[in-house]
Amino acid sequence: ISTMNAKTSAGGEEEASGMRSKTVGESSHSGEIKRGQAILVAYLITILELTFLFMQMGVMPYLAKSLGLDSAGFGYLQTTFGVLQLVGGPIFGRFADQFGTRAALILSCASGSAFFLLMSISTSIPLLFLSRLPAVFMHGLPGSQKLITDLTSPSQRANALGKLGLCFGIAVIIGSALGGVLSTKFGIFVPTYVGLVGNLINTMIAVVWIPLQAKPTSDHHVTEHSNMFSIREILRLMKFPGVMEVFIVKVFAGLPIGLFLNMFSIISMDFFGLEAVESGYLMSYFGVLQMVVQGLVVGKLTNHCTERTLLRLSVFIFAGVGLGMALMRTVWHYCIIALPLVFAFSLLGTITDSILTKAVPSSDTGTMLGICASVQPLTQTVGPTIGGVLYKQFGVSSFGYLQLIVNIGLFVYLLKSKIPLKELKSQ
Repeated sequence: ISTMNAKTSAGGEEEASGMRSKTVGESSHSGEIKRGQAILVAYLITILELTFLFMQMGVMPYLAKSLGLDSAGFGYLQTTFGVLQLVGGPIFGRFADQFGTRAALILSCASGSAFFLLMSISTSIPLLFLSRLPAVFMHGLPGSQKLITDLTSPSQRANALGKLGLCFGIAVIIGSALGGVLSTKFGIFVPTYVGLVGNLINTMIAVVWIPLQAKPTSDHHVTEHSNMFSIREILRLMKFPGVMEVFIVKVFAGLPIGLFLNMFSIISMDFFGLEAVESGYLMSYFGVLQMVVQGLVVGKLTNHCTERTLLRLSVFIFAGVGLGMALMRTVWHYCIIALPLVFAFSLLGTITDSILTKAVPSSDTGTMLGICASVQPLTQTVGPTIGGVLYKQFGVSSFGYLQLIVNIGLFVYLLKSKIPLKELKSQ
């Protein structure tokens, strides 16, 4: 009898163990599906937010002109937007670390709604400047990057982050076209109404579909009691091994090209002799390249090459782009150079974001992504001044020579330095 009882007990334990394993497997599968859905929602939020942002970028010069703002005043307006984004990036990242990605994305979408609401009632220049204020918290892209970072393993991160570049390309094409069509057919303020409604919808999507907590609770205790506006806490991240070195490469590798792109509206008229419509076509061409490169190339490269290799490759290609720009004479030359330019920009952005989020504790990834997001606004802030001097004093080729010299220096630095990187490939 005791033997039979033992067998029955053993059989019961095996059955219970099997049921537990099945339950765990089902739970794990369910968790994977939910994570996949949340990541897809993050891509959707990014596409919508950036589409509306590019839509207003195309309309803004005409709206400013209709209110009597001259070219110098428009430059101040753009600089105001850049400074607000520059200041807001790290603060938004700290907010995401302390209150969660869902709260951060809701804040970004709600700020976008306020941005377009103020823009839609801008009947004077002071109101137009006031409409820039919510831009301090409009960081949907870093918010989505934070969500993806929380929901993916380090080996999958570069590939998942790279797909956000595909979203960027889609937004450039749709936003640029939509802004022009709506303002031409229905009036200058109609794109602002569309942007307002779209951002309100985006806010509801974030409320309903983004999970309340994307990463384990144990990750939150480090920063929950620290000051969100603390500069010391933000700079603390730069002391982690390899962070400062990679961040320097991120800032300076694309800086000369960034200065060129800031001056592109003037260069396209003066140097290339393009009309506004032709400039729009060129912007759409960039969007298509971005989609192709991010969707078909960058993800596959992260599957087969280490991040150290890809970082060096992006800097090396940037140096070649600099040489091409130095010799560039026509818009057709620029269209050829645009392919390696977009590839290097996309690769550098994806790889450095991936490396930097792995280099800091998971409780600080939001702040790190916020700091990364401040690189572009920094270029927008200093770009008009430095780019204007370079263009007037030395011509278009000066951007190319500066790009070549800076990236040769960075490439030699990356070859000689021993930056500690986690050599992971995507699975």
